[in-house]
Amino acid sequence: MSKLTHFNQAGEAHMVDVGAKGFSHRIAVAEGTIRMQPATLEMIQRGSHKKGDVLGIARVAGIMAAKRTADLIPLCHPLSLSHVSIELTPIAGRPEIHCLTRVETRGQTGVEMEALCATQVTLLTIYDMCKAVDRGMQIDLVRLLEKSGGNSGHWKRESP
Repeated sequence: MSKLTHFNQAGEAHMVDVGAKGFSHRIAVAEGTIRMQPATLEMIQRGSHKKGDVLGIARVAGIMAAKRTADLIPLCHPLSLSHVSIELTPIAGRPEIHCLTRVETRGQTGVEMEALCATQVTLLTIYDMCKAVDRGMQIDLVRLLEKSGGNSGHWKRESP
């Protein structure tokens, strides 16, 4: 196992110096789901929520979160993102929405945290917009699926 990079030799937390690292195209893909009552999902799909387009607003919130990850996670580097996409898909036969987030940059450090943060905030926004009608919603299985670029190369989660 590799050593923890956010601690110096004295064991103190620090921001990793990426200045000597080369620029590369970096991609991270994350996912998560939110479970809800069937009536809540139906309301979201019909677009009849009094607050508006739940999935559209959640998607924008997720994109904003990806851009602001360094403001939330203390030792993350602020990054210039080249692309963020968020797909929100109802899961057939179940009252759930699946979130798939892809984040890209050309830089010296990866975008895993940005993809995970965007996924969480997207799902939290769905929860926030619908909590008045369904406080029992549950966010599940937020995880990194794949990353590429940089010195560590390509990594992909094995199924499932």
